[in-house]
Amino acid sequence: MTATVPIAVQLYSLREQAGIDFEAVLRSVGSMGYVGVELAGFNGLTPARLSQVLADNDLVVASAHVGSLDADALHTALDDIQAVGCNTAVAAFLPPASFESLDAVRSSAAALASACEIANSRGVSFGYHNHWWEFENIFDGKAAWSHLFALTTPALFAELDVYWATVGRTDPCDAIAELGERVRLLHVKDGPADDPKSAMVAVGQGSIDIARILGSAPAATWHIVELDRCDTDMALAIEASYQHLVGSGLSRGRG
Repeated sequence: MTATVPIAVQLYSLREQAGIDFEAVLRSVGSMGYVGVELAGFNGLTPARLSQVLADNDLVVASAHVGSLDADALHTALDDIQAVGCNTAVAAFLPPASFESLDAVRSSAAALASACEIANSRGVSFGYHNHWWEFENIFDGKAAWSHLFALTTPALFAELDVYWATVGRTDPCDAIAELGERVRLLHVKDGPADDPKSAMVAVGQGSIDIARILGSAPAATWHIVELDRCDTDMALAIEASYQHLVGSGLSRGRG
């Protein structure tokens, strides 16, 4: 069976190298065969220059993380990502305190709904990316994650980080089944999944059942590799992740 979901890399994974020579990072990612990138800032490049470097290396912008839900800051971020042809934005995270009570979850849902409305009014889809704390906190028998998506606008999609969900003691397949087509993007990472502080490894070399999880998410439009930290060389881990996902027929590369 031929993989149909394209593969991208979240450039936060390569933030140290990108801080030194972002263009070299993009050339390297392109040479690995990645179809797209998920932005985590522009690292000093203008939108025009970034667009040119991406085009030169046959890369597209799958999506972009944004940091602030403040209306003015969000409009500025959307200006930048739309200038490079991106129409999908994702709130990178909300802090643990945003999910420490049901009232806090309600406030978080309202803030995300407002941000989603702003983005949608500009033709940009808007999603939320989880960590582990959204799954660890349980209210009325349901995880804060479940409450969040029940309380917010249906237009808000999920970028499910399958590793962090596992660290939060949730089967990612269950989280996917719960939200169905609202799970638009998957963050694919691997490692021991025993503690948030543990180093990650190249996809396919850890404890996460990647094939089972990806197979449970037919509505996903991108598989996005993200490794927050590794004890090995990050660029090699990103390349090995590509080779595993594409070589195993789980994701579609450019090669």
